Amino acid sequence: MALPSIVRPRRAAPVLVCRKCLKRSDDPKAFRKAIKHALRPEDDRGSGPREKPARIVMTSCFGLCPKRAVVVTGGVRAQRGEYVLVSDTQDIPGALALLRDDQNKSS
Repeated sequence: MALPSIVRPRRAAPVLVCRKCLKRSDDPKAFRKAIKHALRPEDDRGSGPREKPARIVMTSCFGLCPKRAVVVTGGVRAQRGEYVLVSDTQDIPGALALLRDDQNKSS
């Protein structure tokens, strides 16, 4: 019997977005597009292999249901049960930076 092994993907941890909150937002398409754009890594032409961008995973309700915000989480924050509430598309890069910084500190 083979021993189990740990594998680390080239892709960053997925970002979980509440489908219900996103649907209730003012412009769901723009919100999702802004998240995808913020997840793309900067183009570093001189560096080695590029890391693949994190995937967006639409989930069922987290049970928070804020009035005018979308619930976003991922990585270590999801494991701890912590969520980021994003109310405007301009706030998305900052929210994703919170998720990424927390992942970098825990590694």
